[in-house]
Formats: sequence, structure tokens, C-alpha cells
Amino acid sequence: MFSYGIDYVDPQDLVGETLGECRFQSPLSARYFVQDSSRILLNQDRDGVVTGVANGDVLPSFELAGPRSRIFFEPREVTAGIVTCGGLCPGLNDVIRAIVIALERNYGVPRILGFRYGFSGLARSGGFDPMILDREVEDDIHQDGGTILGSSRGPRDAGEMVDRLVEQGVDMLFTIGGDGTQRGAQTIVDEIRRRRLSIAVVGVPKTIDNDIDLISRSFGFETAVTMSRDAIKAAHTESKGFSRGIGLVKLMGRQSGFIAASATLAHSEVNVCLVPEVDFRIDGDGGLLDWLEKRLQTRRHAVVVVAEGAGQRYLDNGVNDEETDESGNIKLKDIGVYLQGVLKNHFSTGPLAARVSYIDPSYIIRSMPATVGDSAFCLQLGHCAVHAAMAGKTGIVVGSWADHFTHVPIKAAVGRRKKIDPDGILWQNVLQATGQPAMKP
Repeated sequence: MFSYGIDYVDPQDLVGETLGECRFQSPLSARYFVQDSSRILLNQDRDGVVTGVANGDVLPSFELAGPRSRIFFEPREVTAGIVTCGGLCPGLNDVIRAIVIALERNYGVPRILGFRYGFSGLARSGGFDPMILDREVEDDIHQDGGTILGSSRGPRDAGEMVDRLVEQGVDMLFTIGGDGTQRGAQTIVDEIRRRRLSIAVVGVPKTIDNDIDLISRSFGFETAVTMSRDAIKAAHTESKGFSRGIGLVKLMGRQSGFIAASATLAHSEVNVCLVPEVDFRIDGDGGLLDWLEKRLQTRRHAVVVVAEGAGQRYLDNGVNDEETDESGNIKLKDIGVYLQGVLKNHFSTGPLAARVSYIDPSYIIRSMPATVGDSAFCLQLGHCAVHAAMAGKTGIVVGSWADHFTHVPIKAAVGRRKKIDPDGILWQNVLQATGQPAMKP
């Protein structure tokens, strides 16, 4: 469904790191084990594969995730740690629960620590003691949104965090968070390597925007698209409740508009979709206002969905590059409020006077429990993360590609951001579904 360039990936970028020889037999009674030589091709296009083989190229590929028959750690001697960082996202508790179940029930790990409030709690100076995680604690946490461990934004000193891991005797750390979190995890990996310690660091990428590179789907995304239904339906109802009405909905998507685009395809009431990857103009022939005028003349109502990062050039020429949040993300101006004002002003009087209703469900969606599909996906991600750590894999995140779970080196995953291709099939489907013009600036 998603189309984006992959020609930039060097095969060596996808080679992960292992702590050492796997000397222990896995305690799992599974019939299915994965060999380290099992890999999934990055480029699934037949012509591309044939051409690459004919040219003698080494094709980029991911290491396949899953249980190994031989593992690096003796499970009964392991202490594991889990930390959640960044903004809230549906499925955080599901991933925590899955990791605890896999560690305790499947591998027999005796001690699992949850570090409170992100990297702040991983560092001793943060002032938070870790909590003990077991099946009694995690039993039904997947039914709640948020994270039982709490979260925070911003980096901490890698040396201080590794000191805490050594102090607590942690053998493997699971970092659940977005690209900023995984960059922080990479600094921990680098410090561990510098000290020549045998501590595995495995990430589970968390981004509700689905914008981590080299990963086809991230947890929370399906829930966000599903939960956008109520907001879009409300906007549609409001727009039809008056002689002329416009419903405006702002959805998540700082630099990538996958939620807005997918919600548009899932909910046929949407008439205009605006995303960060595709610039648009508000005024002029074929612009947003012109299109809405034509829509009101023929159908008397319209629904507009806008991603939070769209149209930033209209807001005082964009954002102040020096104004960032604790994670280093540039603070965006509110395109939803801005468009609300533009639409109210333009359609306040005259023959096409219309009522504008604005809905921003962002924090409601972020704090919701995961949908059934997302919850099952989280469980698989958590289990794959544990299998990877047990096998001594480190400096990786667990991803998904071509319906397989994969290992992606952190450096490759955070090297660039996944975005909608304006010339790809996803955006073409959006244009066809809404009937909106290209609105090129």
C-alpha cells in the first residue's frame, strides 16, 4: 500500500550486531526455529530482484526475526529491563505485557525490571526506582491505554544510564519508543560496546504516525486510523446539519501523513485530505477555498482532514527552528486552528456562507487502548524482541516487512523518515477517493 524509495539502502546497513557465540540450548519447545541465515529481501519487486541477480549485486535484506534454537544468555540467570519513552501511543501496555510473558513464561527469566518515566527513570539522577514486573502486574494492563511504566521525553547521559544497568545487573534492555528513543538506545549500545559489556539492547519502534523507515507498519497506527472514525463521522454529521457546513478534522502526522491518508480511504465522508508531503495552496483557481466553494454549490457540505504537519508554510513562514520539544522535535504551529480561522473568515457571509466545525481528537486517540488487530501485532512484536535479545542481538529494532517480522539495525531505522510518495499509489488512491484537485502551489 505504501510506496517509497529504497534504492538508497546499502546491504551492509542491514547487517545487525550480535554479542557473541550462542552457547545455550533454547528452553522453548517450539517446532519452529529461525536460522540467522534466513533473510527477507528489501526489494520485493520481481524485476528489481532479477536485474540485481543478473548484475551480480548483493541485494539488501533483513535478518528474519523469531526464536533461535541456540541462544546467548542462560535464561535462569537473566535480569531484563523495559523502558517506555516519548509520547503516548495505543499498544504500549500490550508490548510491555508481551515482553513480560515471553521472558517469564516462555524463557523462565526470574527478574524483570520496569524503569519508570522513560530515560529519565533509567538514569539514577531521575530519582525513580525501577518496579518489578511479573505476570500478576501485567495481567490485564493491555485493557488500558497509556503505559504502566510512565514515559518522558528527552535524552539522558548514556554513561549514567549504563551505570544504572550495571548497578541493577541488567543483561538485556528493551526500549519502546520512536526514532528519538531509538537514537538514545543507540548511544546506550555504543557505551556498552565501549565498556565491553555483554548487555543486549533491543528496541520496539513506537510511532503512531507510522513514519519509521524500513518498517512497513508500527503499532498504534491501526488504532489511530480506526479511532479517527468517530471524529470524521462527527464532522460529517455537523457539516450536514446546517444549510451549508464544513467539518474540519486535524489528525496526527508531524512529517508523514499516513494516518490522514489512510483515514481518508477508510472513511468515505472525507472530501479533502491535506498532508505534509504534498504542498497545497489555499487561494486561487484550484486551491482549497475554490474547491470547497464548488463542493458547497453542488453538495452543500464538505469534510476536510488535515495532518498536523501540513501547510506549515502558511504559519508565519513555518516554525522557529530553534524552538523544539524535549525530544528535539521542531514545535509545529497549529494548522487546524489556522485553517479553522481561514474557513470561517472566507465563508462567513455571502451566498455560500457556511458553518465551520473544528474537531481535534489527537490526545483522545493517543490515550486509547489498542484495537484487536493492533493488540495482536504488539504481542508478536514483543515476543520477537525477546527472541532477539535472548540470541544476543543488540542495536536493533524489531520491524515488519512483506508480512514477516524482521531485525533492523537502529542506525538504519532512524537514518531517515518514511513519507508518502506524492507520485505513489497511496496518494493517487486518496485523490481518486476524494476527487480533490492536486492544488499544487
